[in-house]
Amino acid sequence: MELISINVSLPKEIDHNNTHIQTSIFKQAVAGDIAVNQLNLAGDQQSDLKNHGGEHKAIYGFSAGHYNFWRHKLNNPSLHYGQFGENLTITHLDEASLCIGDRIQINDCVLEITQPRVPCFKLGIAFDLSTMQELFIQHAATGIYFRVLQTGSIHTGNKVERIHQHPEQLSVQTLFKAYFDKNFVDPETVLKQAAGIPELSNEWRQKVVTRINNTQ
Repeated sequence: MELISINVSLPKEIDHNNTHIQTSIFKQAVAGDIAVNQLNLAGDQQSDLKNHGGEHKAIYGFSAGHYNFWRHKLNNPSLHYGQFGENLTITHLDEASLCIGDRIQINDCVLEITQPRVPCFKLGIAFDLSTMQELFIQHAATGIYFRVLQTGSIHTGNKVERIHQHPEQLSVQTLFKAYFDKNFVDPETVLKQAAGIPELSNEWRQKVVTRINNTQ
């Protein structure tokens, strides 16, 4: 894997449905050495700290390969890295093989996988498409949220290496599909497995425990 774009944004106020909202989804690529802090990248700041950011969602990564699918799906060849609101655009960042609790290293930084992304309505704003949130969930290529275990600095062109594979081997995509895909076989087993993984984010732990309790 390789880091091919670093994308940041400070909060911006926009008009949406006659309402003023704050968002940081409009990421722009930056060059040079970028500091990785405990809760974000230098030059980046989450707007809605109730639903974004914090220790378990400090950094959001998205696969560069997903852009080819969406350029074709949306008939929009001009989609640029960062358009999905990701901080890090990484080649071959595969949700089907990377697992909750896995760790990756970029330069001197160590990041730990905590959860899939659940898109909010602001993704639709970024694409000017009201159905984008639903399309994103259906495709189940969610990107990956990370907590920062070791701070440092990164720059484009850095090698991205998985340095630890979690023994549970519950992939990010399997967890997402178990929660959202109504045709998923035996979701309860996957959700119970997820609930027992300490590295899972608090947000997703609450989601899966609530779902498990509601099905009993």
